Amino acid sequence: MTGPVIAAGRRHSLGLRADGTVVAAGTGTAGECRVEGWTEVVAVAAGNVHTASNTGRSHSVGLRVDGTVTATGWNGDGQCAVTSWHGVTLVAAGWRRTLGLLGDGTVLATGRRREGACDVERWRDMVGLACGDWHSVGLRADGTVVAVGNDRRGQCAVDAWRDVVAVAAGHLHTVGRTTGGRVLAVGDRSTGACDVGDWRDVVAVTAGSYHTVGVTAAGRVLAVGGNDFGQCDVAGWRRIVAVAAGSTHTLGVRADGTVVTAGNNESHQCDVTGWDAIRPPG
Repeated sequence: MTGPVIAAGRRHSLGLRADGTVVAAGTGTAGECRVEGWTEVVAVAAGNVHTASNTGRSHSVGLRVDGTVTATGWNGDGQCAVTSWHGVTLVAAGWRRTLGLLGDGTVLATGRRREGACDVERWRDMVGLACGDWHSVGLRADGTVVAVGNDRRGQCAVDAWRDVVAVAAGHLHTVGRTTGGRVLAVGDRSTGACDVGDWRDVVAVTAGSYHTVGVTAAGRVLAVGGNDFGQCDVAGWRRIVAVAAGSTHTLGVRADGTVVTAGNNESHQCDVTGWDAIRPPG
């Protein structure tokens, strides 16, 4: 089982250490930073929300080596009700929901169902997941993509995608990385978060609320979209092996396991001083 080693929400950040423990940064007003006792974790996910009115409504999810899942934080819609899950190989967290990928390629969902973002019961042959605010995205083993939930800006229009190997989702946009290192994007184009058509040699991609971030094979970082807080100021980063985009901040993991940040630090979500030995993705 492999998965994200860093994760970013609206007001918090998570990092997975090589020893399977987890570190968190942020004010943690909803308990989303209470990860001190987590052990044997192999992947992390952070619930995200773009609206200031929901600043306290975040949660964190951890996938353990034995395929069980743990969660902490705001649970108003049951998004942390994952204690009964077993056989999970990947987790994803969005606004008010959590998804889990099972070893047989089916997907579990818990949380808010109103927009249809938890309607994943019919998904089969999945190998990847992503959660936006109001939509969920699944990557099939054959490189095609499916999406459910709110589609008011076309963020679920992924049926034509082929040869995709990774997906990510923001507030109103969806991105996919192809086998050739290109990046596809659909959804709201007003912020520039979909302006990825000229990206090449991309080996990792992530989506914040209004921005998109990619890592190249050379370890450099690309970013487009909203930059009100400097969350796209990543051009100087080097030797990056993993990235995570929150609502208005961005995290990057260097090859040596240290972490760099850019963007909004109002809630101390970028206070990662002392983070080290973050597990490299693999």
